[in-house]
Amino acid sequence: MAGLDPENWEELKAQGHQMLDAMLESIRHVSQGPVWQPMPDTVRESFRAAPLPVAGQELETLYQQFTATVQPYAVGNRHPRFMGWVHGGGTAQGMLAEMLAAGLNANLGGRDHAPVEVERMVIRWAADMFGFPPDATGVLVTGSSMANFIAILTATRNVPNGQALRQQGVGGRKLVGYAGESAHGCVARAFDMAGLGEQALRRVPLDSAFRMDIAALTRMIAQDKAAGYEPFLVVGTAGTVDTGSIDPLNTLADIAAQEGLWYHVDGAFGALARLAPDLAPLLAGLERADSLAFDFHKWAQVPYDAGCVLVREPGRQAAAFAQSLAYLSREDRGLAAGAPWFCDLGPDLSRGFRALKVWFALAGFGTQKLGDVVTQSCALARYLAQRVQDTPRLELLAPVTLNIVCFRVVVPDVDDLDWLNGELVKDMQVSGIVAPSTTRIGGVLAIRAALVNHRTTEVDINILLETLSSFLDVRLAQVQMIKAMEGVAGA
Repeated sequence: MAGLDPENWEELKAQGHQMLDAMLESIRHVSQGPVWQPMPDTVRESFRAAPLPVAGQELETLYQQFTATVQPYAVGNRHPRFMGWVHGGGTAQGMLAEMLAAGLNANLGGRDHAPVEVERMVIRWAADMFGFPPDATGVLVTGSSMANFIAILTATRNVPNGQALRQQGVGGRKLVGYAGESAHGCVARAFDMAGLGEQALRRVPLDSAFRMDIAALTRMIAQDKAAGYEPFLVVGTAGTVDTGSIDPLNTLADIAAQEGLWYHVDGAFGALARLAPDLAPLLAGLERADSLAFDFHKWAQVPYDAGCVLVREPGRQAAAFAQSLAYLSREDRGLAAGAPWFCDLGPDLSRGFRALKVWFALAGFGTQKLGDVVTQSCALARYLAQRVQDTPRLELLAPVTLNIVCFRVVVPDVDDLDWLNGELVKDMQVSGIVAPSTTRIGGVLAIRAALVNHRTTEVDINILLETLSSFLDVRLAQVQMIKAMEGVAGA
């Protein structure tokens, strides 16, 4: 029986070079195409109706299908005017690292091989970046959703008699944790997945700067203790998803120490502001966390996916995840050496070589250049905020702490401003010119621009506002036409 290697390696190499060159050119000229375009129904149906293949197809045929039906309809976060969500833009260097990692096909669940040492190096660098001790543990994961889950599960296993929870479950333990109302939804989901239940996460009100209200937090902890609950965790957010605000991290660290709580920080994108000297002071106190979740695939521009969790004290993660299994026995030499393994620090035994692309980003660009990207993104946010404040019919809805700007169109002739702003965002997205998103601030619908892509410039900000103005004129003309027609019908 023949294997799956090509019969003609030279032919494969030629095809591979063509694919590589074409994708590099696509990245090089990405700003010249649309940000996003809807997938035609015929293309969507071609996937939904495709039968399970029995006979194989040539690589060239598959590549042609990719270029015709996948590449044109991707989410668009490589584009400098993708501003809707906090997605990194990726890099050509990162793409090449992914290719090399795929070529090795390494499993980083454990065992003694060089890719594992690369990940250990990356974790040590991450600890250094965020002021954690050099022996802090950590693991690369899909993203901050998994990183937050690992941290919260680690926290539950480190409460008094917490190891019993691994065998007996949460049971009658009335464990509760605290996070701001603006905390990412993955924190509540982590409580669900950990068996605590979403109601065990107390949502703390926010102050006028959209940060966790400290007075409310201390009051809620006291109330829970008096009611017989067992507070065990407080989660600070470094860069909220709606507005980019940062909880008072130092104060939260003080409260956690006073109350004997595990202190976790969700720094999904905001933590990397530590790399920017002008912004790092905003994150004072992050280095005091017991655990930290963040993503390399956002501001560090590493290709998806590349999240990370760090735990300050060695042994804490292993207490939550390590297992003793005969088929995973560790040896003093040979391929089964090199303990502890990464499968001792999280739920995954099968793990890809994410560390290579992170290594190429950190070592290839350096923390100084990556910090410059963060500084540039935040400067663009301030520029956009100022343009909004200087533009009639636009209203800034939240302070700009980092790189997220929330604003809306306000015109006297439209009764339903939420409808108008929502339609304008969809108009811009479908146009392919620029892609912001929406959120709600103070109960009203906001246009949300998240500036993360290293390719974005002031020119792109100007295009956003020009495109918004153009579509607003069209929408207002439609409103006036409808009102005129209603007036005629009423007469």
